[in-house]
Amino acid sequence: MHHFRYAGQNLHCESVDLAEVARLYGTPTYVYSAATIEDNYTRLSGSMKGLDVRVCYSLKANSNLAVVRHLANLGSAFDFVSGGEMRRVLAAGAGVRDSVFAGVGKTDVEIRLALEAGIFSFHVESEPELGRINHVAGKLGVRAPIAIRVNPDVDANTHAKITTGKSGNKFGIPLKQAAAAYEAAAKYPHVEIKGIQTHIGSQITEVSPFVEALDKLAPLAADLKVRHGISYISIGGGIGVVYREALASGPFTWWETQPEGKRPLTAEAYGAALAPALRQLGLKVLLEPGRSMMANAGVLLSRVEYLKRGQGKNFLIVDAAMNDLVRPAMYDAFHEIVPLRRDTTRRALVADIVGPICESADCFAKDRQIQELGEGEYLAFMSAGAYGHVMASRYNTRPIPAEVLVKGSAFEQVTARETFEQMVANEKIPAFLK
Repeated sequence: MHHFRYAGQNLHCESVDLAEVARLYGTPTYVYSAATIEDNYTRLSGSMKGLDVRVCYSLKANSNLAVVRHLANLGSAFDFVSGGEMRRVLAAGAGVRDSVFAGVGKTDVEIRLALEAGIFSFHVESEPELGRINHVAGKLGVRAPIAIRVNPDVDANTHAKITTGKSGNKFGIPLKQAAAAYEAAAKYPHVEIKGIQTHIGSQITEVSPFVEALDKLAPLAADLKVRHGISYISIGGGIGVVYREALASGPFTWWETQPEGKRPLTAEAYGAALAPALRQLGLKVLLEPGRSMMANAGVLLSRVEYLKRGQGKNFLIVDAAMNDLVRPAMYDAFHEIVPLRRDTTRRALVADIVGPICESADCFAKDRQIQELGEGEYLAFMSAGAYGHVMASRYNTRPIPAEVLVKGSAFEQVTARETFEQMVANEKIPAFLK
């Protein structure tokens, strides 16, 4: 599942002692495992035997240049939702000719940048966007490759803030209107219809919503293959990961001991469930994973500042905060929190684990049991590789944290911690206040 394990008493990422990383680079610091990323990529890309599958990693989960380069070296293409994300792919030394551009609000400048870079396809979210893409492509004298994102109105049974496939969500064109949208697209002189796309949400932990969405989409895809000669279908991403008890304390984690029907969704189960219907379509298949590539490939290291014993409540105050990892505050998300040095002789402590930001929302866990820890000791927030660093902010004028990539026994800082000077470099005091 991942390459974070205790070696003796010390938590390691692959062959690297994480306490050494914390001492060398300080905290808060994100640490990523190259081996875990590779395992996740290999399992998903090989999950649909006999099909022409292309993985387009979704940059919004983690867009660090080193992560992007590592995935490109593995053979991944990319799914991005902004011009900035596309420029990150290019800055990492990867091309975009096999990659796709999604998102509901593409600007003229972004569309032009993508066309000039030779993007594989735009995933179009609305009919007005079709007109804009046609207009920009016309000014460049090219035809823009497109697929329409179809909203199948499927409940993904996930958090309300990360569901994208219901009729009330802002994403895609409703299934009932999709055929007409394709007919409209066919009339644009600077648009080339290449495929069909859907994506129903994130952190989906059972396969049935994916199957339902594909069952709804397949008849339209088959018709589009005949009418418009489409060559691919993109079924998006969304495979959920294990956040609770993600780190094994013994030979097995709880989910490995569950009956087959109650285990979290794996890449293999996902592929096996969807491959038969995809095989019948005879189209190239694009997968757009993000969280499933990165979540369990990363941790956030933090240092204990204080153990505050209140009346009927303990607070373990750490140097990481909601600006570094916003998921608990924003999504009520669970992250396992473990000490970097495990000591079974210590008493258990029940405490709220909180950060230093002046907000009650700056709380990572309530009444969490952990071994008693003191000032200056380190802990790790597990499963923090996706939607962690990319969502970090400077709230309370706190710097964006550092990032480190591990491969075997080697590790290197791939993002330096932001300095105060960098934070204020683009600010100025106007002349009328001097």
